[in-house]
Amino acid sequence: MGSSDVHVRVCEQEILKYDLEIKALIQDIRECTGPQNQLTEKNTDMKKHFNNLRLRIQDLERMAMEQDRESDKQVLITQVEGHRKQMLSNQTAWRKANLASKMSIDNMEKQALLNEADGSVRQRKAPKEGLAQTTSSITENLMSISRMMSQQVQQSEDTITTLATSSRTIQETNEEFKTMTGTIQLGRKLITKYNRRELTDKLLIFLALALFFATVLYILKKRLFPFL
Repeated sequence: MGSSDVHVRVCEQEILKYDLEIKALIQDIRECTGPQNQLTEKNTDMKKHFNNLRLRIQDLERMAMEQDRESDKQVLITQVEGHRKQMLSNQTAWRKANLASKMSIDNMEKQALLNEADGSVRQRKAPKEGLAQTTSSITENLMSISRMMSQQVQQSEDTITTLATSSRTIQETNEEFKTMTGTIQLGRKLITKYNRRELTDKLLIFLALALFFATVLYILKKRLFPFL
């Protein structure tokens, strides 16, 4: 691949690194049981990794188009297509991991609410002299439950927004992949047509040279050996 060989290898190594880091983040998100802000931070980090991966794949595609030899170009284009398919697969896995984490967080928060409600019921059975204290504790628990429910609603909205963004990213990447596939196929057709035209030109040049030399030989024959 000439002087660009080193740059191609470096680009491929970075693509592999981002792919492995994304897979590790997907596993972390799937196993995340809260709190919600921790899940949000992981998703923010994931978006950065996908953006870096997308840029490096585009760099590899650009280097493929700059190759002098057609065989080298086709090898790199095939690798670009493979990397894009793998990125789409990772984005789908990311979305599923978010859903699994969200369900886990919701279940844990519901269990916490139930535990606090059970504690409030037990406090209601306290002696009369502790009734005022029990009432105050119940009120605080109810307020805490209300705040937790409000936070849960907000967290659910954030997660839905993240999933919607992930879905749009997947759709955009898929459309970009379809467009690039069409461009690559068109390029292959043009290259094939060019190769056929080049073969035809060579054949015509060969025939013209053969006709030229035959004419020269005929003239020389008439001049040098007119009696033949």
